[in-house]
This record gives sequence, C-alpha cells and structure tokens, in this order.
Amino acid sequence: MKPVLVTGATGFLGKHLVEQLRERGAPLRLLGRASTPWDGLRGIETLRGDILSYEDVARAVGGAGWVYHLAGVVSRDPKDDELLYRVHIDGTRHVCEAALRAGCEKVIVVSSSGTIAVSREPVIHDENSGYKHDVVHEWAYYVSKIYAEKAALWFAREQKLPVVVISPALLLGPGDDRGSSTGDLEMFLKGELRAIPLGGMSFVDARDAAEALIGAMERGRPGERYLLGGPNWTFEHIIRVLSEITGVKPPRLKPSLRTSLRSARLLRRAFRAMGRSFEGLDDASIRMSSLFWYCDSSKAEREIGFRARGPVATLHDTVEDIRRRRN
Repeated sequence: MKPVLVTGATGFLGKHLVEQLRERGAPLRLLGRASTPWDGLRGIETLRGDILSYEDVARAVGGAGWVYHLAGVVSRDPKDDELLYRVHIDGTRHVCEAALRAGCEKVIVVSSSGTIAVSREPVIHDENSGYKHDVVHEWAYYVSKIYAEKAALWFAREQKLPVVVISPALLLGPGDDRGSSTGDLEMFLKGELRAIPLGGMSFVDARDAAEALIGAMERGRPGERYLLGGPNWTFEHIIRVLSEITGVKPPRLKPSLRTSLRSARLLRRAFRAMGRSFEGLDDASIRMSSLFWYCDSSKAEREIGFRARGPVATLHDTVEDIRRRRN
C-alpha cells in the first residue's frame, strides 16, 4: 500500500486527521519543518521540509498514493500578509504540480469556508456561492485562500489532477494547542470580551472535519468543493451558550461597528500610555465579527458522509480543553 502524505500534520486539524488515519492502519508520511509527536513511530515516516520548497514537496509526494494538503498559516496581522500568500498559493501549487508529476491517486486541499460563505447579511451559502472578494479583500488570509483554491481547481479542470477542495468553517473542539482557532473563546473565558459582536458564524468540530477529509478522499468528486459547518448561530447566541456552559457572565453591550472600532482604538491608546498591552480584539477581528459566516453543509453530508456532532458538545469540549491548557 502506498503511503498517505499529510502536510500540516502538527496543526489543529492535522493532528486529528493523523490520529484517525493511524486508527485505520494507513501507512503515513508527514512533511513538516519541525519535529512531530509521531517521530520514530512504526508506520509513520516523518520528513523535514518546507512547503515553499518545490524540491522538498516533490521528495515527499514521490511514491505517495493519497495526499492531504493542510499546511497553512493563520494570522490576522498585516505583517504576515506576504507569508500568507506564499504559503497558501505557492504551497498549494507545489503540492499539485508534484502530485501531477508523481501520478498520485487523489489530492485533498484544505481551504476555508470564508472564501465563499461570508456576507454582511445573515445569508446561508452553499458551494455555488461565488468568491467574496468584495467582503474579504482587506484580509490576506481569505484572499490567499481564494487564490489557492483557484489554483487547485485549475489543476483539476485543466490538468485532470484528481483534486478535491474541503472548506471547513471555524474549527473548534479539543486539541488546538496553538490557539489558532479557539483564541477568541479563550478571550471570553478570561473575561476580556467587552461587547457582543454583531454578526454570526458557523463552526465545526475538528474531529468531525478530520473524518470528513477521509470521506472526501474515499468518495469526494474531483474538481468539487465541500463546505463543512455546523450550526449557523449569531455571536450573541454563541456567547449565551458559552455563558451557560462556563458560568462566565456575558458582556451586556452590543455597540455598532463604528463604536466598537473607536472604543478599541481608545483603549489601545490608554493601555500604551500605561505601558501595558491591550488584550482586546484587534480591528480586523472586530470587522470580521460584524459579518455572517454562514454555510450549508448538505452537499458534504450527501456525498462524503459528513456528520457534525451537537454544537453544545463541541463548545463544552473546547472550553474543557482550553481550561486544561491553562492549568
């Protein structure tokens, strides 16, 4: 049996995927820049390399049957914009080019639901919704993901590479050791969320998303995209549920976007004057939280067997995991 290659294995979703593939007895090959929890384990080959190096990617892809491309960067800091474009676009192109030349059986490219499932009004989007350049144009994370998707789907359409794009909503659940997805929930637990955001979002348990990736590899149609999401809830509703789970009192204020931005800037100024760092939301996060990140996952349910567990269970497990990491 040919090895299964996973890039981004040490990330939040990647760790769940690797463990689920291990349970299925798949021979694994992991490409990453640093050590992994699986170094030296039987049935797992770990390769040091950078997704930005085509030579490293080609070495990892060679001889692999299935390829899961999860490697990416999560950042809202404008200083990271160039890195986001390079990792997401160039990295995806490297994987697809190498997989094409190596004759890989199938490639799964993991993107984000935020490329298409976002709007200023509470609209639920499906895979036929167009890219939302007009909504996300100021955030390099989503723009770079849009172009990475376009690159992957071009390989499927023009080069006949069997590529499937998977677009999860916000990942929650246990195991986010870097806080890349669950950081805002941790802010709520610390009592640092000072206002109720105006928008809403869908979220998906990382464990369920990992299972869906395996389902997509087995049953997903090349050239297709699949959205993975759970409930479409307003942030106000999410905060209320979190408050019931944790006992943490929710904020009472629900200011306009303009007021939230102005207040955050004044607080930053005041904290700097005191020689302290401001722990509240940055401007990008405030703007994002005024939008609606709603998606319809019925296509993934029909075609790749995606199933989302109860959202309260996911929130409960996320909170417990954050508390465990803090203690």
